[in-house]
Amino acid sequence: MLDFLEELGIDEMNSGASAGGFFETGGGVLSSDSPCDGQSIARIKMATQDDYEQVMAKALDVFPRWRMAPAPLRGEIVRQMGEILRTYKSQLGQLVAYEMGKIVAEGEGEVQEMIDIADFAVGLSRQLYGLNIMSERPQHRLSEVWHPLGCVGIISAFNFPVAVWSWNAFLAAVCGDVMIWKPSLKTPLCAIAVQKLMDRVLAEHGFAGAMGLVIGSDEEIGETLIHDTRIPLVSATGSCRMGRHVNQVVAKRLGRCLLELGGNNALVVMPDADLDLALNGVLFGAVGTAGQRCTTTRRLLVHEGIAKDFIGRLERAYAQVRVGHPLDEGTLMGPLIDQDAVAQMQKALKEAVRQGGEVLYGGEVITGGENDTGTYVKPALVLANADMPIVKEETFAPILYVLSFGSLDEAIAIQNDVPQGLSSAIFTDSMRQAEAFLSAMGSDCGIANVNVGTSGAEIGGAFGGEKDTGGGREAGSDAWKAYMRRQTQTINWSTELPLAQGISFG
Repeated sequence: MLDFLEELGIDEMNSGASAGGFFETGGGVLSSDSPCDGQSIARIKMATQDDYEQVMAKALDVFPRWRMAPAPLRGEIVRQMGEILRTYKSQLGQLVAYEMGKIVAEGEGEVQEMIDIADFAVGLSRQLYGLNIMSERPQHRLSEVWHPLGCVGIISAFNFPVAVWSWNAFLAAVCGDVMIWKPSLKTPLCAIAVQKLMDRVLAEHGFAGAMGLVIGSDEEIGETLIHDTRIPLVSATGSCRMGRHVNQVVAKRLGRCLLELGGNNALVVMPDADLDLALNGVLFGAVGTAGQRCTTTRRLLVHEGIAKDFIGRLERAYAQVRVGHPLDEGTLMGPLIDQDAVAQMQKALKEAVRQGGEVLYGGEVITGGENDTGTYVKPALVLANADMPIVKEETFAPILYVLSFGSLDEAIAIQNDVPQGLSSAIFTDSMRQAEAFLSAMGSDCGIANVNVGTSGAEIGGAFGGEKDTGGGREAGSDAWKAYMRRQTQTINWSTELPLAQGISFG
């Protein structure tokens, strides 16, 4: 991994801004410290408002040429970005694992997700379809076309430090947009590494600066970005609190928001389910990425007829989860991102007990050994009930609240009775129960799965959720439309000027 950083020119001290190439920035110094061992990987000199202006100026300078490049050419450039990610998949995946804390398999999986969305975007570049509409006026052609939107602001979170950026960036790129990326201050080196690779490809084609990067504080860079009227669309991934603020600021200037916010995802297990399959789905959904996914399974709803047996099996499975350094072979769960996250987990567990819950397994901070950083914990199982207020909150940690129910209607009511609406799942072999869960009277989430866990969405479908999750959609399906502006066009090829609705004027 160190060879990879050196090859990319990542040193002990690095610039926090790129406008088609990194330049000297004037802000304070940020240290990237690994949650795995507490070591500082490198330092970054953060961007200021003046640096932001330099990145924005370059993006706006490139935009007229980029938007007029044929979409398939833009797609070819994105294809080459996917190829360079293939070349460095292993090294970049290890960096993601070491800086963020997820295990190597998940780190490499995140890079593969970038590759997959690049492939999707390449095909999309030849499919930005409009419409022909039947005109009511003779010898008129009515159509609808899509044009590039402009400069897109991308705010990403620490838990997926590179993949979520690519969902936005690669689609925006083939749509003809330029962009500015503000990554999480907890995972800045992942962003720098990706930016250096993308800068290579763009420079080869004469479009340096179409993708810009600014690493800076929320107060200086974040506020500047969301208030900037030159950015018609802000795509923000993070907490519900952050999303509300971004949405209010951007809406006030009549801009657009694409929000991917919190999740409080439930997984329902019916008596007729394949319990081995369900157990695996619950385990990965709740423990994967140390519970730091927006799609993490946070509530397990088990039918009362099988609850005792299934919970017992789950406790035994949790006891076998190997927690350790994410680069070590055999590790299933790495650390939380920092000690603040651990403190939030401990606070939530204490509150759950105060509200009447019972910790069935785990929750302790792991001390001693090589990696005594205060960031490693045992995943927690908590016996709870749906009326506990803490169950309706999202704690970004491996806490799984276990609840029982008597009927599918009751399970769906519990599933939907939270502010968030991202992902949901049911395990059942009954077609009727599956269809009820997927129907309009079933799950109210943006994602609903049958015999698949809440976590691990494919890029082909639109990703996002309802209610406090923000309503945004990224990745597949027609999510590309968020990055473009719609234009209705009318062509009169007659020698007369008839008006719509049969209006006679004059």
